[in-house]
This record gives sequence, structure tokens and C-alpha cells, in this order.
Amino acid sequence: MRITLKIWRQDGAGDAGRLVTYEVDGVTEDMSFLEMLDVLNEELTEAGEEPVAFESDCREGICGACGFMVNGVAHGPERTTLCQLHMRSFSDGDTLTLEPFRATAFPIVKDLVVDRSSYDRIIESGGYISVNTGAAVDANSTPVPKVAADRAFDAATCIGCGACAAACPNAAGMLFLGAKITHLGELPQGQPERDSRVINMTNQHDEEGFGGCTNIGECAAVCPKGIPLDVISQLNKDLRKAL
Repeated sequence: MRITLKIWRQDGAGDAGRLVTYEVDGVTEDMSFLEMLDVLNEELTEAGEEPVAFESDCREGICGACGFMVNGVAHGPERTTLCQLHMRSFSDGDTLTLEPFRATAFPIVKDLVVDRSSYDRIIESGGYISVNTGAAVDANSTPVPKVAADRAFDAATCIGCGACAAACPNAAGMLFLGAKITHLGELPQGQPERDSRVINMTNQHDEEGFGGCTNIGECAAVCPKGIPLDVISQLNKDLRKAL
């Protein structure tokens, strides 16, 4: 396949960005999207040009490091992480526009790379539980109802990729925040800090420059881990109770 790429190139947060067009030939349907970009970068390097900056780590859909917009959709047309998106989802001759995630709380570092450390600061503000040091507690010493355990595990699958905030017209990080609040709040071990957690993490979310949720649902539609929209309802319920 031959693919035309219009890629956002930007040297840094304070620099003006622009779309630059590239042609990539010899693309196979079995290539992942990032492997296709690897081919482009090899060609750019051989030509003495600056390769396109993008993030990746595990390339197995686990870590959430990869992610940018493909034709205006976070992670592209399939509901998966970008590293797991394959070129079979496209056709020969397609033109694809690649842009970084757009959110005030995700400043551009370079090209398709954004700084998502705002998520880390939200976690630091309260996304933890207090436990005693020493030997591990027996697994059966604290019973957890199956319904609560399943809901906690479902919420805990959030990988913090940032697609939810990038897809939201308000650039809200509420799906991410709701997932972190829900997966700890459903467990007995998460109860001591439950009220302070939701207050502190919500305040940090707002301080980072994320917008507010207006229940449009774009966040859940693009989430590669299928985090349900109702974690935001749980977040709001906990916040009202804590206040």
C-alpha cells in the first residue's frame, strides 16, 4: 500500500507548528501503525531529515505510552491503542492526518509527543491507599463482594493513555479520574481515604487545566480499555458525599 501522511511537526511547546506531507510506500496490512511510522522515520533519517517524534514503549497495548489523533480520532478508527492498530484498517491511497492530543493539560513536547504528567500529579494527590508495612496480609482476611471486585478490576484497567481527554470537546479528564476513584472506592482497603481522595484528586484535576464533563460520551467511545461512562457518575456521587 501507499499511504499519504499529513503529520503535525512542532519543535517545542513555544514554537509554531505545521502539517507536513509525507508519502510512505510498501506498507503492508500486517504492519502496526507505529511500525509504519518506523519505516517513515528510517527513510527520513537516511535522507538526513529529522524523524517524526512519537511515543511508544511496550507496543502491546498495556502501558498507554502511545497515542495521538488519526484523522481527528484518538488512537484512530479502531477502539484500541495506537500501537495495536494495524494498517489493515486502511486502504491503499488513503490520506491520514496525524496530530498530537489537544488539551490544555497536555502541552506539546515535540511533534506528536505531549506531556501527560498531569495525570501523574492527579494520582499523587490521592490515588493510593494506606497500608501497614510488614508481611503481606492473607488474601482472604478482607472479604470483597464479587460485584464490587469486578467493578474495581474493570475500572483499574485504565492505562492513563489520555485518549479520553483528547476526545472530549471540553478536554476533561473525568473518565480517567472516575476510573481511579472508582477502582479504589469499591474496595474495603480504599475506604479510609475515600472522602479526602475524591476531593484532592478532583481539585488537582481542575488545577491541571482539564475541563468539566458535560456527558457527551466521546471519552468512553475512544477508551481502548472500555472504561464505562458510569465511573464519572460514581465520581460525582463520591464528591457530593465528601463535600
